Amino acid sequence: MNRDAFKARFLELIDNEDNPFHALVWIRGNPIVGKDVYIGLFSEVNAKGARVVIGDGCDIASFVSINVADSHLRAIGLTDETERRDIIIGDHVFIGSHSVILGGAEIGHHSVIAAGTVVRVGVIPPYSLAIGNPMVVKPGYYADAIRRRR
Repeated sequence: MNRDAFKARFLELIDNEDNPFHALVWIRGNPIVGKDVYIGLFSEVNAKGARVVIGDGCDIASFVSINVADSHLRAIGLTDETERRDIIIGDHVFIGSHSVILGGAEIGHHSVIAAGTVVRVGVIPPYSLAIGNPMVVKPGYYADAIRRRR
């Protein structure tokens, strides 16, 4: 079996589609992904039913979940619908391994999401550092360092 045939069969077996990142990155729906974006292995971008925008120059580590869907209220019987909200990630954002970006999140450009952070509904300003669960945001954390470098 040649390489292309093997890859096609592998993608079928793991219920994935070919994408520009890696066979072990799951892309669902039609996210808008900028130029020079890296997405690490075993990460998921779920844009089914809402909009996901990932800006230019982003670095998304392995084991990151970017997911517009929230089904917890449906699962416990409080609604019949899965809620879906847009996710906007600005240019030059780093998202650390094992982070979760939930629907309704907006991450400003030149920000860092530390490993293991859960980003919920709301706006993280540009140049910020976001850490933890519950998340703590340090607005403008990188602003001076980036300005000095320019």
